[in-house]
Amino acid sequence: MKLLYFAWVRAKIGIGEETVSPPAEIRDVAGLIDWLKARGAGGADAFADLSLIKVAVNQDYVELDHPVAAGDEVAFFPPVTGG
Repeated sequence: MKLLYFAWVRAKIGIGEETVSPPAEIRDVAGLIDWLKARGAGGADAFADLSLIKVAVNQDYVELDHPVAAGDEVAFFPPVTGG
């Protein structure tokens, strides 16, 4: 699974992307985020307020209950504003 981090999420995590193999019990975005939070202070800080995080799986915006699987690309970023 390829994870991409953008903007301040990247700054808090400390990297822009990584390839991970989460445990088999990780089946949705919420579970993946919980796993990422437990990996260290950067993840815990980045995902402390999920109302500030948008997620895309395979380049489609999704909700926290969306399934994830090996081979997916999961991107995390702050809400996009225009103007």
